[in-house]
Amino acid sequence: MRLDKKALVASLCLSALAVSSQAQEFTAGEPIGSVNEAGVRVPMSDNVKVYGSFHFSESCTFDPARNLILAMNNGERGDGTENDGFVSLINPDGSVHTPKWIGVNRDGLELHHPLGSAVRNGVLYTVDVGYVRSFDLASGQPLESVAIPGSTLLNGIAVAEDGTVYASNTRSPEVIYKVTPAGETSVFADGAPLNVPNGVAMDQDGNIVVVNIGDNAVITYNPDGEVVRTEHAVEGGNDGVVVLEDGTKYVSSVRFGSVSRIRPGQEAEVIAEGIPSAASMCYDSVQNQLVIPLNGNFALAFVPLD
Repeated sequence: MRLDKKALVASLCLSALAVSSQAQEFTAGEPIGSVNEAGVRVPMSDNVKVYGSFHFSESCTFDPARNLILAMNNGERGDGTENDGFVSLINPDGSVHTPKWIGVNRDGLELHHPLGSAVRNGVLYTVDVGYVRSFDLASGQPLESVAIPGSTLLNGIAVAEDGTVYASNTRSPEVIYKVTPAGETSVFADGAPLNVPNGVAMDQDGNIVVVNIGDNAVITYNPDGEVVRTEHAVEGGNDGVVVLEDGTKYVSSVRFGSVSRIRPGQEAEVIAEGIPSAASMCYDSVQNQLVIPLNGNFALAFVPLD
């Protein structure tokens, strides 16, 4: 029996759907290596160092168990539907461990433009065009994607010990969203003193620390959403915030390129400056250094701490 043209097209579409439904399951990328002439994949030799593997990296976080930096990369910045974001694994000296760990292929993966990131209890969290996404830290396997209704530019993210997520929305509405471990979303904080909120971090008492792009305020909220402390970085235009165990805060200014240190009870001081587009940094607790993505410069900066 001969199929007419419409029936043939429909048959081909069904065949394509069948093939796509059998697509390979999610896999993570491997450390740097290549396939030799014998057809065997060999790891890169220890006497070689590779640097780079970034594409508009806006944030990073640190995995102390593996002693690796996780750099979030945006891919091509289009209309938010490209699904080409990826995560690089970087050694503490800045050399590349795995160019594309999450994102080596798109099988079972949706990751567009990841911005802020955080690690908590074996899970990597990131915000990505209206979603909070989570991944298994050991395997890179996608876990959950929770939509945040009403969000316009999710940016910074912090995660409490129980898995509650706090995420900033930098464009109107300028708010901090809360996402429970069960996936329930709500507005945690809005209005002053928020002023184009960006970076978010947890302190050692379970409080939520937020920095603004619009001014130099460093705001600490308790879990009930009450402001319990307001400090100030040296400069405004801030993106990244790190809180150490002793309460010392480090704040990076994406607009003005400085890093402020705020020790408990002391005025802020600049410890590094002239850093272009100093974005959402992380703390490397093994090497005792700050790692700062430089957005469109496609690079990371490293600041050793005293």
